[in-house]
Amino acid sequence: MAGNNEQNSRVARKRQQPQPPKKHWFRRIVLAIVALVFIVGLAGAGLFFYYAQSAPKITEDSMRSENSTRIYDANKQLITSLGSNNRQYVKSSDIPATLKKAVVSIEDRRFYRHKGVDYYRIIGAALGNLKGSSLGMQGGSTLTMQLIKLSVFSTSTSDRNLKVKAQEAWLALNVEKHFSKSQILEFYINKVYMGNGIYGMGTAAKYYYGKSLSELNLSQLALLAGMPQSPTYYDPTTYPQYAKNRRNLVLKAMYDNNEISKSQETAAMATNVKSGLASTHKSFQKQQKKNKIADAYLKEVIADLQDKGYSPYKDGLKVYTNLNMNAQRRLYNIANTSTYVNYPNDRFQLGVSVVDSYTGKVSAMIGSRKHTDVTYGTNRAVQTDRSNASTMKPILDYGPAIEYHSWPTYKTVADTKYNYPGTDISVNDFDNKTLGNMTMRQALVQSRNIPAVKTLETVGRTKAKQFANSLGMNLKDKTIPYSYAIGANVSSLQVAGAYAAFANGGTYHKPYYINQVTTQDGESTSYSSSGKRVMKKSTAYMITDMLKGVINSATGTATTAKISGVYQAGKTGTDGYPDSFKHKVPSSANMDSWMAGYTKNYSVAVWTGYANAYERDSNGNAIGYLTSADSRIAQVIYREMMTYLQEHSPNSDWTRPSSVAETKKNGVAELYVVGHLFSDAEASSGTNAKSSSSSHSSSSTASSSSESASSSSSHEAESSSESSSSESEASSSESEASSSSSESSSSSSAPAESSSAESAESSSSAPTDNEQNSQDPTR
Repeated sequence: MAGNNEQNSRVARKRQQPQPPKKHWFRRIVLAIVALVFIVGLAGAGLFFYYAQSAPKITEDSMRSENSTRIYDANKQLITSLGSNNRQYVKSSDIPATLKKAVVSIEDRRFYRHKGVDYYRIIGAALGNLKGSSLGMQGGSTLTMQLIKLSVFSTSTSDRNLKVKAQEAWLALNVEKHFSKSQILEFYINKVYMGNGIYGMGTAAKYYYGKSLSELNLSQLALLAGMPQSPTYYDPTTYPQYAKNRRNLVLKAMYDNNEISKSQETAAMATNVKSGLASTHKSFQKQQKKNKIADAYLKEVIADLQDKGYSPYKDGLKVYTNLNMNAQRRLYNIANTSTYVNYPNDRFQLGVSVVDSYTGKVSAMIGSRKHTDVTYGTNRAVQTDRSNASTMKPILDYGPAIEYHSWPTYKTVADTKYNYPGTDISVNDFDNKTLGNMTMRQALVQSRNIPAVKTLETVGRTKAKQFANSLGMNLKDKTIPYSYAIGANVSSLQVAGAYAAFANGGTYHKPYYINQVTTQDGESTSYSSSGKRVMKKSTAYMITDMLKGVINSATGTATTAKISGVYQAGKTGTDGYPDSFKHKVPSSANMDSWMAGYTKNYSVAVWTGYANAYERDSNGNAIGYLTSADSRIAQVIYREMMTYLQEHSPNSDWTRPSSVAETKKNGVAELYVVGHLFSDAEASSGTNAKSSSSSHSSSSTASSSSESASSSSSHEAESSSESSSSESEASSSESEASSSSSESSSSSSAPAESSSAESAESSSSAPTDNEQNSQDPTR
């Protein structure tokens, strides 16, 4: 008993002693979260003010001015301002109260209560994003912040980041300190893009309804208030259903914001969204016609800006292009007046591209003629739906033959009866004749088709395609058809870019329009076309030398393009009709006619024809074909344009590189790649034996002493980029090329390709539609 009492006493004393405090884990977690939020908030505030310090300046002028993109020519002279010529600024006192209520209701319901940044809206937008909802609003941006974006930033992806958002918020807070809500709303309503090159809701009222804002009803004002979010898709003339849905959303927002009654909302929603729309926009079209001289060029500039991530109608850019405006005016006059060219009718069409030979800059372009009532219409200079005919021969046939097999210009090619490899379809020439053996130079100058196809077969389609695509042809066929030897569907811009590489000695520059873009915050980005060597200097020079004869030789096909005293080279191309339509047009009729040529300064490619080559009149007579006289117009256009260009450019001949030597053959100065002087037997049989010193020496009596002396020594002196560009490919990678010492032999008929894969394709594949059509004469 005593023991129990003692134990109880100890327990009692223990209870009386102070106990350690309980661990309050929940409180610690809460405190940790609070501390973390505080630290994050402090860091966020620090980052915000850090970004704010580098925010661009904003002025009243920048908020009041139009947000148009200005496009300049190569001399930094203004060509056009997208949309700015149409803007009609409306002062706050002339803006209907209903429109102000509509804009505030749909864009920023708390506009009159916040100080530029709506923190409730930001939190709501953040929660909405977590839930996957946009809340029907533009995130956390207030009207003031949207005005800031339109005034000093852009809508491009690069300006959608935390830094820009912080700067927008900072500038919005400052703007609200210096301008009234009425002024801010006025700036916004006059600055937003409304589609079709139109800025400002006052201008949009004139464009879409032919009225001022004060004359519009509730339904029409609600439509305008909702358009800035997506002006293209909310255009009531083009997408009436989308426009209706957006208008109704604005009306609902106005009702929810107690700005209109239920009956007003219902009545406005019942109004046809197309009610009151203007049928024409004559005043705006008149302004747009001012740009018609550079229409095609401007169209491509706008598309290029969009490809680069800009919004040309929203971002307020300064765009400096490569356009030579004087050359563009001359090209426009050549195409649209009778001063330079006698056109058969106004339906006759063209597509012309002018490219700087050494930079790839697109200097001028025209995409059609007699298009005075169309803005940014069809641009035939960049379309790829018509065959470039024989202008393809230097690109796909003879260029690769020199590059990969070192053919001399006196290489014998056979113009004898011949079918496309693996088929029973014959290859024909414009005169339906065969001329027997001739040199490569003669075949190219006279534009014979059979030797061209045979050359492609010898080179091999894989290597030829590789060469052509390195020149921008973009041939996508896994195995190109043999008909491409005498024409494929490419644009005049592609041809001009390819020929520019021949002009400058073998370096390809992808043609480009834009030199520099400056955004509203002053940031500039420069653009250029970095050149890539795609052929040896010897290849470029030998092709150029042969193409001179196309213009200057009595047997050449481009004698009409000759310009006295000008050093130039070029190639014609005409495309005939398929058998199915031949009986409906004269025997000499053509579908397309081309002239592509170049000097050391410019490369010019011209396509001519009719928009619909198969067009007929009301009596069923074909009217879409080119006569023999019409087919020469492409040369006249080229001649007139190149004459103008050369009046303002130096005129100099090409210098023969050390890798090319000259020899006399039948009284003609022929060229060969140093180290590859073909004997007469080799040139005739197609043997591409790489000459040894002894063989070169024994045959050098045909050469001048100075030229024949430059054998392997000159070859060794060639630049590394020249000697390594493609010469090694002739004896390596693909089995189309011959062994290291000789090319696979070719007879005077159809030479077989070395590649087994290509040979199999040649013997088994059926011709494409293009191939079947290509039995018709091209030149």
